[in-house]
Amino acid sequence: MQQQSLLDFYKAIEGASQRMLLAAQREDWEQVMQLEGACAVLIEQLHHHSQVESLPSEDRSEKGKIMLRILRNDALIRNLAEPRLSDINRMLEGGSRLLH
Repeated sequence: MQQQSLLDFYKAIEGASQRMLLAAQREDWEQVMQLEGACAVLIEQLHHHSQVESLPSEDRSEKGKIMLRILRNDALIRNLAEPRLSDINRMLEGGSRLLH
């Protein structure tokens, strides 16, 4: 069994973030949450592996490009989720008034 490189973890996180974005565009928020959990696992694995190995200098440029794509995906997901969060906040505020 081949051991994953640190760059492989970054690529896997990018893939999961892309799938999260597609799910958010379909408004499949359950899938977004599941993929968010998968990302958390991958990030933890990356963190663990980065403690015992370092990223080769020839991979650093690629890592930077991957990180930018992940950040773009995250921003797009947040933009899609923001109206949902506002709706939930309004519902919670209305519910708290009903309780008082």
